Amino acid sequence: MLPSHSTTRILIVEDDEDDFMIIEACIKDIPDKAFLIDWCYDYTDAMQRISERRYDIYFVDYLLGEKTGLELLQEAIAIGCEEPMVLLTGIGNREIDIQAMTIGALDFLVKSEINTEKLERSIRYALERSAYIKALRVNERKFRNIFERSKDAVFLLDEDLVFRDVNNATCELFKYGKEELLHFSLYDLFARKEAVGSLKEKLLHGGEGEELEVDLLTRNRERRNCILSISRQVNSNGEAYLQGIIHDITNLKRIERATFQIEKLRSTATLLRTLAHEVRNPLTNINLSVEQLKPELNSEDANIYLDIIARNCGRIGSLISELLDLSRPAEISLQKTDLQDIINSTLAAASDRIALKNIRLDLAYPGQPAFVMADREKLKIAFLNILINAVEAVPAQSGVITISILEELSNFRVFINDNGGGIPEENISRIFEPYFTSKTNGFGLGLAATWNILQSHRAGIDVNSQLGEGTSFMLTFEQAGSR
Repeated sequence: MLPSHSTTRILIVEDDEDDFMIIEACIKDIPDKAFLIDWCYDYTDAMQRISERRYDIYFVDYLLGEKTGLELLQEAIAIGCEEPMVLLTGIGNREIDIQAMTIGALDFLVKSEINTEKLERSIRYALERSAYIKALRVNERKFRNIFERSKDAVFLLDEDLVFRDVNNATCELFKYGKEELLHFSLYDLFARKEAVGSLKEKLLHGGEGEELEVDLLTRNRERRNCILSISRQVNSNGEAYLQGIIHDITNLKRIERATFQIEKLRSTATLLRTLAHEVRNPLTNINLSVEQLKPELNSEDANIYLDIIARNCGRIGSLISELLDLSRPAEISLQKTDLQDIINSTLAAASDRIALKNIRLDLAYPGQPAFVMADREKLKIAFLNILINAVEAVPAQSGVITISILEELSNFRVFINDNGGGIPEENISRIFEPYFTSKTNGFGLGLAATWNILQSHRAGIDVNSQLGEGTSFMLTFEQAGSR
């Protein structure tokens, strides 16, 4: 039976008054339920009433003059009608019935077979079904809202990990539009191919990928450090799919590496100052002793040895001064400077090296000058050290170096990418240490000086590298006047 605690408002859309009166009488005979029944015979008037959302259920005749009940159904649903609609037909027609249900009718009745029992069942079924669908829509909107507003990338995938649906955060992370991502597999965005194999193996054996740390690539080939979780689900039709969440931890990793590097350099600086003090005291005594001995020793052999001692003392003193300079912040004079101009000047200084190896140079600058507050000459040294490393890393004839500037919020990011042999992962955290080098003829001071200069500019520096594929330096500068 229908619940009796409230009045059900019904609109009957019927161009035949006799048919309306028959249906009205049958409805009024339903026991223990109050109804408010209105009649409408005009298509336009019916659409107006439907748009006002005044009724709980609609009975719509199939034939409405020049138009049909199916057209009314379509138009009502198009304007967002969520109340149940029942189609009335003069003669049972399976094709029309199926079409009506496909469009969105919750039930259909043959007018010649209508009685109180059938109407009671139809109303009860339609209202119950409508309440269920409305609850589903509310939940869908609620979870869709959570899905869209999530700061993490949330997405659905098929069995081949091809995207089926993505939220806005996924598009923002990868810098692709939604329609573009629906043609991608998640595997296409992995930076390390061995990670693809590992995830495939887990999913193949019915497992789930939870809290996996992976490197993913954006449209502009920027590497992002992420935490990936994927789980297998089954929908109401029994079809399997995958749902995933990506939490971008790139900035956290950057801060972690920078903090570690700063602490390491602080410890190194403290050690260097201590050693400098301890070494310079006896070194001063040695130099004073040499100066005292020279007038007293007239032999040629003795003077040769004294000169050797003096030269080496001088060399040790110079090394100590050099190390102390690297441990101090670089003294800089900041002026509003165009990054494109500094990079072009750096490229001019390295042009001979680039030409000798026949390296291809790709540049991508924004349309407007990228102004930052910088010491032009000091920053040129920092860029040159990175560029020379890239030139030495790439192969002759097939080497490619890409330099790009991207504007992001209040920052400019400079990317210097090469297709060299890459840096082993265990060495990346050490490349800015003074005197650390993997070169046979290097001193390991270039990148240490670069780090010092960039720190003085309050610039961020991040390095990503893949053995056999190349290395990417990303330098982040605050835009001039953005504070």
